[in-house]
Parts: sequence; C-alpha cells; structure tokens
Amino acid sequence: MRFHDARAGRRAVVMLNRLIRFFLENKLVVFLLAGFVILWGIRSAPFAWKTDWLPRDPVAVDAIPDIGENQQIVFTKWPGRSPQDVEDQITYPLTVSLLGLPGVKTIRSSSFFGFSSIYVIFEEGVEFYWSRSRVLEKLGSLPGGTLPDGVQPALGPDATALGQIYWYTLEGRDPEGNPTGGWDLDELRSIQDWTVRYALMSARGVSEVASVGGYVREYQVDVDPDAMRAHHVNIEEVFRAVRGSNLEVGARVVEINRAEYFVRGLGWVKNTGDIADSVIKSTDGVPIRVKDVAHVTLGPAQRRGALDKGGAEAVGGVVIVRYGENPLEVIENLKAKIAEIAPGLPRKTLEDGTVSQVTVVPFYDRTGLIHETLGTLDEAISQEILVTILVIIFLVMHLRSATLISGLLPVAVLFCFILMKLFHVDANIVALSGIAIAIGTIVDMGIVLCENILTRMDEAGPDETPFDVVYDATVEVASAILTAVTTTIIAFLPVFGMIGAEGKLFRPLAFTKTFALIGSIVVALTLIPPLALMIFPAKGGFVGRMLRKALSRYRPAQVAWPYLVNAIAILIVAQVLAGSWEPLGAERSALANLIFVLISVVGLLVFFQLFLKVYEPILRWCLDHKLLFLTAPLLLFFFSMSVWLGFERVFRPIPAGVELLGGDAAWVRDTRIWKAASASLPGLKKKFIPDLDEGSYLFMPSTMPHASIGEALDVVRKLDMRIQSIPEVDLAVGKIGRVDSSLDPAPVSMLETVINYAPEYKVDETGNRLTFRYDEDAEEFVRDENGALIPDEDGRPYRNWRPEIRSPQDIWDEIVAAARLTGTVTAPKLQPIAARIVMLQSGMRAPMGVKVKGPTLEVIEEVGLRIEQLLKQVPSVNPDATFADRVVGKPYLEIDIDRSAAARYGISIVDAQNVIEIALGGRRITTTVEGRERYPVRVRYLRELRDSIEGMEKVLVPTSSGAQIPLSQIAEIRFVRGPQVIKTEDTFLTSYVLFDKRPGNGDVDVVEECRAFLESKLESGELTLPAGVSYSFAGDYQNQVRAMKTLRVILPLSLFAIFLVLYMQFRRVSTTLMVFTGVFIAWSGGFLMLWLYGQDWFLDFHLLGVDMRALFQVREIPMTIAVWVGFLALFGIATDDGVVIATYLKQSMEQVTPRTVAEIRQAVARAGKRRARPCLMTTATTILALLPVLTSAGRGADVMIPMAIPSFGGMSIELMTMFVVPTLFALVEERRLRRLQRSRS
Repeated sequence: MRFHDARAGRRAVVMLNRLIRFFLENKLVVFLLAGFVILWGIRSAPFAWKTDWLPRDPVAVDAIPDIGENQQIVFTKWPGRSPQDVEDQITYPLTVSLLGLPGVKTIRSSSFFGFSSIYVIFEEGVEFYWSRSRVLEKLGSLPGGTLPDGVQPALGPDATALGQIYWYTLEGRDPEGNPTGGWDLDELRSIQDWTVRYALMSARGVSEVASVGGYVREYQVDVDPDAMRAHHVNIEEVFRAVRGSNLEVGARVVEINRAEYFVRGLGWVKNTGDIADSVIKSTDGVPIRVKDVAHVTLGPAQRRGALDKGGAEAVGGVVIVRYGENPLEVIENLKAKIAEIAPGLPRKTLEDGTVSQVTVVPFYDRTGLIHETLGTLDEAISQEILVTILVIIFLVMHLRSATLISGLLPVAVLFCFILMKLFHVDANIVALSGIAIAIGTIVDMGIVLCENILTRMDEAGPDETPFDVVYDATVEVASAILTAVTTTIIAFLPVFGMIGAEGKLFRPLAFTKTFALIGSIVVALTLIPPLALMIFPAKGGFVGRMLRKALSRYRPAQVAWPYLVNAIAILIVAQVLAGSWEPLGAERSALANLIFVLISVVGLLVFFQLFLKVYEPILRWCLDHKLLFLTAPLLLFFFSMSVWLGFERVFRPIPAGVELLGGDAAWVRDTRIWKAASASLPGLKKKFIPDLDEGSYLFMPSTMPHASIGEALDVVRKLDMRIQSIPEVDLAVGKIGRVDSSLDPAPVSMLETVINYAPEYKVDETGNRLTFRYDEDAEEFVRDENGALIPDEDGRPYRNWRPEIRSPQDIWDEIVAAARLTGTVTAPKLQPIAARIVMLQSGMRAPMGVKVKGPTLEVIEEVGLRIEQLLKQVPSVNPDATFADRVVGKPYLEIDIDRSAAARYGISIVDAQNVIEIALGGRRITTTVEGRERYPVRVRYLRELRDSIEGMEKVLVPTSSGAQIPLSQIAEIRFVRGPQVIKTEDTFLTSYVLFDKRPGNGDVDVVEECRAFLESKLESGELTLPAGVSYSFAGDYQNQVRAMKTLRVILPLSLFAIFLVLYMQFRRVSTTLMVFTGVFIAWSGGFLMLWLYGQDWFLDFHLLGVDMRALFQVREIPMTIAVWVGFLALFGIATDDGVVIATYLKQSMEQVTPRTVAEIRQAVARAGKRRARPCLMTTATTILALLPVLTSAGRGADVMIPMAIPSFGGMSIELMTMFVVPTLFALVEERRLRRLQRSRS
C-alpha cells in the first residue's frame, strides 16, 4: 500500500514539475493568462471601482447573508372577520393540509382581524421555488368545503422579509428639493397605488412594492334608516341598486357604410353623482333614488396601518427584492426607474405660487450599508496588503523580491473574485472577511518561494543558468508549499458542514478563504517563477552592475546602498499606509499617523529581529531544562481552558478528588486562592453571532391591545418627534399596523420606527470620510457665508456626534430615554436587518423570548403573564424590555342573535347577519373603473348610527312581512374581551414572552440563567403549569445550542484532518504529535488574547494622545460562532512553523547521526536556528497583517474583529512552538539514544 502511495506521490510531483517547467518556458502564455485573470477579476470585483473602460459584471452584493428560514407564506383575506373566525375556518384547515407537504419542518400561523398569515417553513435543503410549487399544488387541490365560500388563499411574494431593501415616502417638493406640502393623504396614496407602485415593480429584480400610510379612496354610501323606513326601502334593495349602477357591456360589432363599429354600453361610475342618481325602485311612478335614502361621498376606506414621518402622517411604500437577486443591482435598477418616472409625477401650483411636484424620498436605503460595509473591507484588505509589503521589505531586505511577493496579493484576491462569480458566492461582510483573515497566509507562499530562489541564486555556480536555478529552487519547495496550503484548506473544510443559520452565515467565508488560498498557490507557482527569472538576474541587471561599479571605490557606500534603498522604500510604503489606515484617526496629523505606523509595525519587526538574535541561546537553555520549560506551555493551556470554560469547571476534579479521599471539598472551594481564581476566570460569555452595526435602529414598542388606530398613531407621532429631537438622529419614520403585503402581518398595536442616525463623521455615498477646511490657529472649522462647511482635501473630517456620545450604544440609550411614554412598552435593541432575521427564524420580534403553548388562549396568557413577572426578577434581564403577549386583551362588541325571537318575525340567521355586515361593517359591493385606477364602493349606515351601542340597536332588519324592526328586538349586544391575534405553531396555540438582556451579559448565559430560575420556581411551586401547557426558550439561543452541537463534531474533525495530513508528511506518530502541539499552543494564545480584551488594564494607556483601548476597540468579546470560525482559521496555520522546523530536524538527523546527548542538542539548536528566520517571517506577516482589521472602526468591523482576535493572539503565542517542537524532538531523540545505548550494553 505504501509503495502504491509513494508511486502516486511521485507521479503527482512529476506532473507538478512539468507544469512549473512549462510556465518557465512559456512566459508569454503566463503573462497573457495573468492579464486575463486581472481583467476578469476587476470585472467581477464587488467593490465600487470606477472602470468605465471595462464593462462590469460584479459578484452579487449584500450587507450580510440571508440566514433566515426557508419559508413560504400563504396569505388569505377574509375582510371583517374576527381572529377566532379566521383561525377556526381558514388558518387551522390550511395548516392541517399543509403539514403533509414534503420537506416541511414546521408551520407558524397568525390569525388577525380580517386575514390569515401562514408561514410554511421547509428544511434547509429544499429548493426555494420547488417549495413554492408544492404549496401551490396543495392549495389548488383542497377538497370542497375546506374554506368558506369566496375565500381564496394566495401564495406570498417570492421573497423574504429580509428583502425589504428600500423604503420611501411620497412628498411634495419644489424644484430645489425643499418640502412644500399641498398634497392630501388620499391624493398621495392614489399616486402611490396606481402610478409609483406599478412603475417600480417593473424594475428588474423587484418582487413586490407594497403601499403604506394615507387613505385609500372609497365611494361610501351611508344609508339613513329613517329615510329608508319612510320610502319603504330596505338595505338589501340599496345594495342591489348600487351594484347595478356600475356596469359596462359590449354588443360585438355593427357594420355601417362598409365600416365596422365596436358597440359598447357605457355605465361605469365616474363620480358620486352617478351613484346618488341610481334608482332603487319606483313607487307609483315616482323613482326612489339612492340619494333619497343615503348620503354618497368619497371618503377614506378603513385602514389597518399608517405611516408617520417626524410627527406628520405620510404615504410611502416598501420595495422587496426577489429571492436570489443581487440587492445592490436591484436598488440601482430601482433608482434608475425612479429617475425615469420622476419628471412625469403629478405637480401643482400652490396658492403662494410655489410649484410642488410629488417626489419619491427614501428613508431606508440599504445601498449605504452595503457600500460602507464593502468600503470597510476594501480598506482593510488594501491596508493589509500595504502592511504585508512593509513587512516583506523589512524582513527580506530585497526590494525586487518584496515587489514580486507583494504583487502576488492583489492577483490572488482578484482570482478569488473570479471563483466567487463562477460558484455564485455572494459578497458580503462575512464572505469578504474570509479574504481579510487569509491575507497573511496568502503571502507566505510567495515569501518561501522567493527566499528560496534568492538563496539558490546566491549559491549558484558559474555553470548554472538562471533558468535551472529558478526551476530547481521552485521544485525544491513546491511540494512543501502545496502541503502547507492543503493543511490550511483542510482545517477549514469542516465549516462547510455547518447547518442552519450558522451554515448560511459562514459557508461563504469558507468558500472565499479557500478560493484565496487556491489563488495564492496558483499565482505563486505559475507567476512568480517566470517573473523571478526576469527580474532576478544571477549577477544583477544592468542598473545593478552600473551602481556596483560606481560604488566600488567607496566600500562603505557599497555596503550601505541596499539598506538605504530598502529604508527609502519602507518610508514610502509607511507613508502610504499611514494615509490610508489613519490608525490614530483622520483628525490627527499625517506625521502622527506615520509615527504610529512606524512604532507599531516597524517596532514589532525590530522586536522580531531581536528575537532572532536571542533565539539560539534561549533554545539551548530550553534543551538543557526541558521539564522546567515545558511546564510553561502546559500552564498556558490550562489557563486558556479556564478562560474559556471557567476555573471552577476546569479544576472541578480537584475538590472531587479531595472528597473521594475523605477530605472536605468545601474547604478547597473556600480557600482564598480558589475563590479569587473562580472570580477572575468565570468563563467567557456565550452569544450566537456578533451584532453588525447597520447605521440605523428599528424601535418596536407595543401599545396595549385595546388601542385604536387613532390612539396608536398619536403614540407613534409623539415617539417620532421625541426621537428625532436627538441631535445624532437624522430621521425617525414610524409605522403602525401593516403595509399592504403578506410579509408584514402586524396588528395595529405594533409600532415600528426606523431610526437613521448620523455616522460619527461626515461621509460620502460610499462611506468614505469627507474632509473640510480647518483653522489650526482658531481650532475650528471654516464655514462659508451660509454657514456650510467648506470641502478641503487637506482638511479634517467633521464629527457629527456630541462629545459625550462615543458609540452607537450611547445613541440607543438616548433613544430609550426619549421614548418613555405612558401606555407603551419599550422594545429590545434591534436593527432593520437583524430584526427581520430574528422574526424569520423564531416568529418573535426579539432575539430572546419564551414560547408558551397550551390548550386555550386564556390559559397561555395567564402563564405568560406569570413568566413575565418572574423574568423581571432575573438579575441579567432588562425588566423594562420584558413583555408578555396580551392574548385576550382586545375589546369586542358581540351581537348575539336570539334565534327564537328572529323566528317569530320570520327572519333567518343569514338575513340578520347580512344586515349586520352591510349596515355596520359595510360591504364592498362593487369596484369603479376609472382608467387605470380602481376604487371600492361600500354601503353601510351613517357613522353616527353605527359608532355606539344605541345606534347599533336601532339598525333596521326587514321581516318576512316587509316591515322593518330594530336589531335590539332580535339580538343582544354586549362587551367582551377577545384575542387581537391568534398565533399557533404546528396547530398548537402559542403566545410569546419577549425579554432582553442587560448590557454586559451574553445571550446564551442570560437564557440559561432564566431557564434555571424558572425551573427553581417550578420546584418551589411559585410557578405552576396547568395541564397541557408547556414553555420553551426561543430566539438566538436555539441557534447557539444547535451551532455548539455542530461544533462538537466540526472541531474534532478539523483537528483530526490536520493530524492526518501531518502524519502523511512525517510518517511518525511522535513527530506528528510534536508538530500538533502547535495547535494547542495557538489555541491557548487565542483564548489568552480574548481574556486580555476583557481586562480593564489591557492597553490602558495613551500613545500620541490617543487611547489605545479605543483604537483597538478593547472590550469583552463573547464566544460567538465568528470567534470559533477564527479558531478554525488559526488551526490551519498553527502547525506551519512546527512543520518547517520538524522537517529540517528530521533531515538533519538523517544526514548526521548524533552519538551523544550533547550532539543531539547541538544538531537541534543548529537546525532550529537555520529555520527560525522563515518561520518568523511567515508569523510576522500573519500577525501584522491583522493590525488594520483590529483597529478597523467602519461598518462591518463588528464581524471581522472577533474572527481576527484568535488568529492574532494564537500566532503571537505560536512563537513558543519554535521552542516546543525542538525541545520535544530532542527529548524523544535523547530517550531513543539512551534506549539504544542500554540495548548495546
């Protein structure tokens, strides 16, 4: 078997060598391919690069991946019906029918007043449009009688709630763009419904445009019961007359004088007069018209939603992108469509002569978030490349090779963009972070290859051609480079096995990191050798020979010249890096930023150089004191485990062992050392994913269920005005109820305010900071005569926030303080995208909550209220944001018909119910056709006769004899309480208890504390669950639990894969274990850095007047999935130094067989010193390349930083591997030598 493996391996090496020779011999082919890759990569790049000379076809772009559930919505309207009727007759029958569909995971439903919304959630692997076809198939095959007559369920749009990418209002604006007013809400709503909405729906990629706010026009026929009684007319006759007045017919064609004419009978209602003049009947030849018994007006239809902008009612819409489309491209299409229709929108001249035109004004546009996020990553990657160039120039001290290695980076990144396009991997904050954290690893290939080529050229004899030197040098390290890349890729492959939301979130990152590494190896082995052959002549080029000849007379100058050139290059690159990175902030001078770059980057590089000087003596000491030295990594490992899991959990066996031996375990736990260690190392907090700062908040408080739409609108108006009064808030737009879309099933009591706050500094459309003229002497910004800032490229950025506002959390605290209103319940901290994701995943509008299920609504409400009271007592829970659903808190007026009384008058139940429906609720009996516009016509009683119980009791009901009697004679009208909405999951009645954590607590820790608290109350009897009632925690907690179960498989699998690759390299378990220790050392370093980030004293100092804690955003980092992904990335590179050192140690021992312990230590020390420089170079590039990421403060940095911290900390401590591996190697060899000597003796 080993023979076959060896033969296959030799074949692979031969094939690789042939490819390398081919590329060296065919440089033109290589350069043409490189040019093709560069052009294709630029064409596919997701960034907003201006390349007018090259048509763009970028990778699909969004801010974050869509990690919501795979769901379809079945939406059914049944106007005027109560939630209980909707639940019993629509929601439940449909849910039962849909449960049998293949691939269905669960079904959530909500029954509201007048409509039903059912969410059919499919398993992750079910294709989106296949699931839609299955739902449509089931809806089309429902048995007769399943649903009430005339009720038709419909499938929701082919989109998810996360697709709400663009919200806007319609406003009157003058030619300069200033608000003018002058438009009524019904006018704006008609323009929105019949002009703007349909125009925007024609934009490519748009699935739906839904309207919200204003008033829908309606022809209202308000009948007068006294007039009807006087004219002996009943309401059914009015109903028929109105319906019959709105009709057109066609009579085919007629031929007159050899010309064909279409015959058309006109009869559509054009205005209220057409309805008023309609004849109901004729008595004694006198027509009785509608206007004789009713008032006909054009008024607002009943609405279940409204929009408020800064305290004033508004009309607007929301644009929803189709599933699978590129959001950024769709928004661009949408804006082009808006620009196209803008000149044709209605305009009018106001009384003061101002020309006011209806204008589409956005208040939520995801373009800004996408551009800012991509801008942050673009800057981070560019700055990482510059840092890497700086590191290479300093360590290699060879400008040409540094230029060549640096050129590898952008080409490899462009190659990654090509693969992203081919494999349909969308660009977002997480996916592009894979490139950011791989930059240091990408350049390692070039460093190893170039250094080997340079070394071989220096050692080459006069008879060796440059071609042979470059070829031999490349072939010598090609297989090692492939092995290193393979190890890194294999370590990350388990990420592809993640499922659920975490899989959707981080699989794109695994793709991009793998693509980047593949690109690096392809570019390194195909592009670097031919270029090296061109720019690395064996004895120097023409310029080099001339300079050496000119400097040959001046020996000191000849020696110093290369260092001078590299020093100049370092200063130039550092200057460019300082201008791009601006680590101390844009308000600091360019010199200060340059000094910081030199201190941080060059200073660390100087440290690495000093480390090389002292490496050999320290290694010799370690070899002479092995056990003493090896206690250091062992202690570090246990410390890191205590950081992660907590001291109490890691060292639990100690008191358990004492107790087993008959001692007192409590005595151990009561010792001062144990208590101090337990308090200092409680374990890291746990959270599902880090929060992404979206630049806006979604404030979602609730009013009490009994609030009317007028009351809710008054509340949201006050909230918006208070919130918008905060200086940092640009705009607050509030919504109550729902938009006209199945994606928004919200009751009137649910408020939703989009809060756009200003960025910390003024920025342009792509998120780049703007600079303005600044007077250094007066220490203030210069303004023009209008008080506006003056743009200046050499100026300073302008800070929008007040001095006391240091972070978005401070703005949120201001919002919460300003929004405290009587009659509302505050809301958890949410952002637009994050809120949609939470609601898609759990059905709740909070990241944490309790789902209570039971047999009746009253029971689950009672249990929910009791859980709410108990959760408010949990220390880590914010009591102000804890709220249980008031399930049966909606006031009802029930009209209970007395069947026997109705029978005495000969009135059937259906006749009585029809009168109630038409007279009180109003029935939509027909629809007018006015060109492209359509408006409903309703018949009902006068408002003053149906807005009170007394008026309702007087509603006339026709009897079989033709007489009309008051409704009170056959029915009882009473007040009761009922549900506002009925929620179910898999047909089980459900209610939610929402809560939020106090700042400084991890999501999972809070839920676990709440769970333990409720269980203790169950045991004590303070909380009792009636029969059939259960509760469960939901939200991000469920995702975290599932993700940790997956990680328990993925982490060992990744470690096993690394071990297997190492074993295939060394073929010895002992050597493999030595190298494998690098994983645990790096693991320990990662947790050590996480611990340091949580300490108040870490980096608590100022440098050049800048707080280092603020610069590096030092704060407590919870254990999120992003952190674990960072550890997986670390595992792939943690063994690289060990592989390099162990490989050379193995070769050294095979070449020279030591016969004494001293010779073994001498050989190990010599081999370690020989390989210390390349190990340190690769480690330095990985560590320093992450500095721009760690100091990044732009949009998206919240996700990048937690992924970068484990790699930064792990690779910093991983320097210890350069001592551990040689020490262990020497230990094993010495023991082998002693056994051999004993056997010989």
